Amino acid sequence: MDKSFSLWLQALFSRANVSIFQLIGMRLRKVPPQVIVEARILSCKAGLPVDTNLLEAHYLSRGNVLRVIQALIAANKANIKLDFKEAAAIDLAGRNVLEAVQMSVNPKVITTPKVSAVALDGIQLHAVTRITVRASIQKLVGGAGEDTVIARVGEGIVSSIGSAKSHKDVLENPNMISKKVLASGLDAGTAFEILSIDIADVDVGQNIGAILETDRAEADKKIAQAKAEERRAMAYAAEQEMKAKVMEMKAKLVEAEAQIPMAMATALRDGKLGVMDYYNLKNIEADTQMRKEIGAAPEAK
Repeated sequence: MDKSFSLWLQALFSRANVSIFQLIGMRLRKVPPQVIVEARILSCKAGLPVDTNLLEAHYLSRGNVLRVIQALIAANKANIKLDFKEAAAIDLAGRNVLEAVQMSVNPKVITTPKVSAVALDGIQLHAVTRITVRASIQKLVGGAGEDTVIARVGEGIVSSIGSAKSHKDVLENPNMISKKVLASGLDAGTAFEILSIDIADVDVGQNIGAILETDRAEADKKIAQAKAEERRAMAYAAEQEMKAKVMEMKAKLVEAEAQIPMAMATALRDGKLGVMDYYNLKNIEADTQMRKEIGAAPEAK
């Protein structure tokens, strides 16, 4: 009770008008009276009195009461339109409303990670940009955050470098990237207003066009080798097939030649071939064999 009386006395002398019954009610609702009284005194001294019930409701909603009051005071000093309802909504949305007000007064610089893109001549460029943004109080609830801004700027950089005819054009005039990206309206739907986009650094990377051509040539080479191997395998298979046919024909020839003595024996037995005729045939065969050996090359002999 002594502490409640001390807080009531403090509010009374600060002209914050917090009754002793309100302090007792705060304790019953498990709301720390000191936080509410300090916020009430701070708002009244700044000429922006906020009702105690609103402060209690915001605290019970898991909001940061002191930070909301500080944001209201900072916005008022900077002539930024902001009431308690908007500030409480921003705070409950999970955003730091005081930091947002400060960013509206003092713009923040966001450095993007290194973005890689390829110009039309196939040369890769690495670009780092610095984005100067100012928080838009009216868009903090429901507006996209810094990650969205960085992603959009990176997309714009890739598009700008990709549309350049030569990487030398980008190196000679890096400002062309920032102008094109800034004109794209990338801050639409975000909680920020992009004031400027400055190219901090541009480095030359690999020759992506040459690498792609090399990879394509290597792929074509492998395809040609595969097709050549396929044709070689088919030719080898055809060769083996022809050898098999030759062996088959030789076997048929041997089989046919084996039937000749039997046919001659049958002809002799039937009287269709005489003995002299048989000897004459043998002499012809021997004579033919002798002529072949005489006419053969020395290597064959």
